[in-house]
Amino acid sequence: MGARQMMEWFAYSSLEGFGDRRADLRMGILASLIANVHRDAKRKASPFKPGDFMPKIREEQMKEQENELRFALDAIAKRKK
Repeated sequence: MGARQMMEWFAYSSLEGFGDRRADLRMGILASLIANVHRDAKRKASPFKPGDFMPKIREEQMKEQENELRFALDAIAKRKK
């Protein structure tokens, strides 16, 4: 896989999402559905959200790793030219 194709996959994943983050979202949706069905509205007025059941990953850390990978891929692409 070339650097350009890899960058296209990164762009696609930022729009659509796939892999572990996408699976976490699906499970968060399911967990929030089940929790809201059994939620006592008197004790908890606001409904649960999928994010309440997803692992917390710091956005800064994810962006930093993404930037490092982009930099490395750019360097590889420039060497091949």
